Amino acid sequence: MSPDADLTARRPGPRLLRDSLLALDSRLFDFAAGRHWPAAEPVLPRLSRSANHGVLWFATAAAMAASRTPRSRRAAARGLASLTLASLTINTLGKRSVRRTRPVLDPVPLVRQLKRQPITTSFPSGHAASAAAFATGVALESPTWGAAVAPVAWSVALSRVYTGVHFPSDVLAGAALGAGAAFAVRGLVPTRAQVVPPARPRAQVPALPDGEGLVMVANTASGTADRVRALHDGLPLAEIVECEPRDVRAELEKAAARATVLGVCGGDGTVNAAAEIALRHGVPLAVLPGGTLNHFAYDLGVEGARDLTRAVRQGEAVRVDAGRFSGDGREGVFVNACSLGVYPELVRERERWSRRVGGWPAGVLGALRVLRADRHPLEAEFGGRARPLWLLFVGNGTYHRMGLAPGRRTDLADGRFDVRVVHGGRRPALRLLAAAVAGPLTRSPAHAAVQVGRLHLSGVAPGTLLAYDGEVTEVEGEVTLEKLPEALTVYRPLPGN
Repeated sequence: MSPDADLTARRPGPRLLRDSLLALDSRLFDFAAGRHWPAAEPVLPRLSRSANHGVLWFATAAAMAASRTPRSRRAAARGLASLTLASLTINTLGKRSVRRTRPVLDPVPLVRQLKRQPITTSFPSGHAASAAAFATGVALESPTWGAAVAPVAWSVALSRVYTGVHFPSDVLAGAALGAGAAFAVRGLVPTRAQVVPPARPRAQVPALPDGEGLVMVANTASGTADRVRALHDGLPLAEIVECEPRDVRAELEKAAARATVLGVCGGDGTVNAAAEIALRHGVPLAVLPGGTLNHFAYDLGVEGARDLTRAVRQGEAVRVDAGRFSGDGREGVFVNACSLGVYPELVRERERWSRRVGGWPAGVLGALRVLRADRHPLEAEFGGRARPLWLLFVGNGTYHRMGLAPGRRTDLADGRFDVRVVHGGRRPALRLLAAAVAGPLTRSPAHAAVQVGRLHLSGVAPGTLLAYDGEVTEVEGEVTLEKLPEALTVYRPLPGN
């Protein structure tokens, strides 16, 4: 039989396209293997081995975190989270979906080959995915650190072709998956740049190019020496007063009497004292984060000496709300939050044990003791019926949960209290956890939430603890919480300047 058409020829289609791409991939691999790379021989094989199991990236993240700047730590954490997601995706889906064999090593010079060859399938490259995920995650949080990490990540990806363990397409696919994992993590936990607080309402404040007129009171117990030194380098004429915790309030009072701008460096309790004194004296406040959590400074958009220096030099500031509580002859101001119930008791227990066992162990011990207590710290009356409560939280401004990230405030002048209540019942730890997971939901079986401008509490039992910005006091009887709208003027760098 002599047919008119060649029946043995492959018909055009997806299979022909795939085969053509695979052939191109093999030619590129052979081309790379045949090239002489004298500068790469002592570096790339070692770099490739160092990236096994993510060791290189964990070490890089540790070095970044050691720089002790908030942005560096967030960038390191984001890089590792992106790497983890990429590795899980590659190992559970990628390697099992496409069972491609590794390249033949014959064209690769022996000096380049790894001593221990990988035994998994070739597509996609796990090393390239991890490198791209870590570098992209870091760059999304800190472009400066991303620029430093990117050449290393590129070299790791290139080393997989150089050593002959992957085709070029394996590396490209792995890098694309890794970058995608970093953007997926950003979708779950937005970067700081995505949730910049609004720069309103702006305030007219003096610009201090050299810092003259700024008196900065620093709490030495917070380990603020490095931060204060960095601020003084940028504002050489600023007056720096370093003191022990017991002297902070007295030094703040003296500083406010002579300063054009009152500065403070310390934890949330120190900032609270400075805010109350600045309000009373009518002077603007400059906050340099110097504590562990630094809620107010970070929500304001001041992460370190560089941010504050820029704001003070250029005279950039905003007006923010403050909260005030009063009752039974006691009153106080708060810029973050105040609460009654479990949390103040936990703070009191932590302070009681911290001198004996240290901060973190004291916190754990305090939580265990408070949550195991067979009593509810609060009661509220609804419809003539008393109901138990585990926690009443009042935030100065609305707290938002961004994806899986902890709650934070994006507007410090919204005129509202964010009130959260955790209902009483059995298993307080489980109820508090459920309320935390529920986040911004206004109603759940575990908790309720509402935004108001004023809150009045009556029938507060004698000896009830109230925590405000980390400080603890006792209240009873009638307690009123009210907003002080746009009462406090605070320096912060304005976006776009």
